[in-house]
Amino acid sequence: MTFRIASLRAIEVLDSRGRPTLQVTVRLEAGPSASAGVPSGASTGLAEAVEIRDGEPGRYGGLGVRRAVTSVEGEISEALLGRVWESIAEVDRALIELDGTENKSRLGANAIVGVSMALARVLAVAGEAPLFRFLAPGGVKPRLPVPHFNVINGGAHAQNPLDFQEFMVAPLGAPSFREAVRAGAEVYAALRSLLRDKGLSTGLGDEGGFAPDLTGPEQALDLLTDAISSAGYQVGRDGLAIALDPAASGFRSSDGSYRVAGTSYSTGDLIGYLEDLVDRYPIWSIEDGLAEDDWDGWIELTRRLGSRIQIMGDDIFVTNPAIIRRAIEQGVANASLIKVNQIGTVTETLEALALCRTAGYAQQISHRSGETPDPFIADLAVASGCGQLKSGAPARGERVAKYNRLVEIELDAPDLPYGVAAPGPQLG
Repeated sequence: MTFRIASLRAIEVLDSRGRPTLQVTVRLEAGPSASAGVPSGASTGLAEAVEIRDGEPGRYGGLGVRRAVTSVEGEISEALLGRVWESIAEVDRALIELDGTENKSRLGANAIVGVSMALARVLAVAGEAPLFRFLAPGGVKPRLPVPHFNVINGGAHAQNPLDFQEFMVAPLGAPSFREAVRAGAEVYAALRSLLRDKGLSTGLGDEGGFAPDLTGPEQALDLLTDAISSAGYQVGRDGLAIALDPAASGFRSSDGSYRVAGTSYSTGDLIGYLEDLVDRYPIWSIEDGLAEDDWDGWIELTRRLGSRIQIMGDDIFVTNPAIIRRAIEQGVANASLIKVNQIGTVTETLEALALCRTAGYAQQISHRSGETPDPFIADLAVASGCGQLKSGAPARGERVAKYNRLVEIELDAPDLPYGVAAPGPQLG
């Protein structure tokens, strides 16, 4: 399908943390228009695509995005309007070439990804197809994902002493997506009651999970397993399993050691600690268990735990096909987190997913801590067929928008399977 872009519009809106971000609208000459909200991360990888901010101290503390608005409505519009395009991939390549940097820092990854996402949505509208059908690569069977609910927040996502950033429940054994959502919501409610009974705070972190004053990961894991049981569900692979995102770059010291709950760990010691947690708790996935620059450690972590659980790379991979390819060659991790704004275009995101599929690496589509109500990643998760999504707690509008969109998809496309794309590693 060939198309012409009639106009591009960007406005400065607020994300879920009250910080400015972009909403981009693309209108085609044939008539339809569509918009996309651009997410923003707090825990970011060093190599990820760079969003540009205004740096004006007297306005939003320097976090305004009027420069990115100017990129969209100025240079990007001039380059895209008035031409006949063959595909979104052609447009994305033109955006990458127009920016001219490795990390999209000239025009801004937030400007570029907003255009790319909005274009994907408007092309789906023009083709009278749901977004997940438009995004689905040839030969890939769309699939409803297992939601990974971040119900306890720590690290960069909460103002508490908890070093590990995310403690998630994953309804691996649910018979459908709707039942998975019900399980997550019921465990979330049970966890709230447990926290209240123990006199702990039920205040929320950035991603809607509770942020009590816990220190050790074991405290959070004990609460999670108790909440799962209290809600009437089986703990483990056949029911609700646990996924962790320690986000270890956030607690690595300048001397290369890691500090968790007041204890200093070498790389080897931290791997041993994670291995012990896997032995004691129903953990099926660990994301960013080591820092992004600790490549030798990642190889050892994968060697020791990769046959038992999912070892997920986020900050270390940043949805970058070149980095993921290097990791595959060196035996780093066995799964990749996928974030559209981390790489900066829809096309590159699909390339990263394809690379993982070919190599047998699992994939999980992810939100960011600074989100908008846009459910784009819900459709992307279904389109990719990866069977995994994390979008925060089953609470707060910007989080549940993704889960509610998936409920709609399940009702509209009852033939779609639910669950991870392939049999994952067994729990130890």
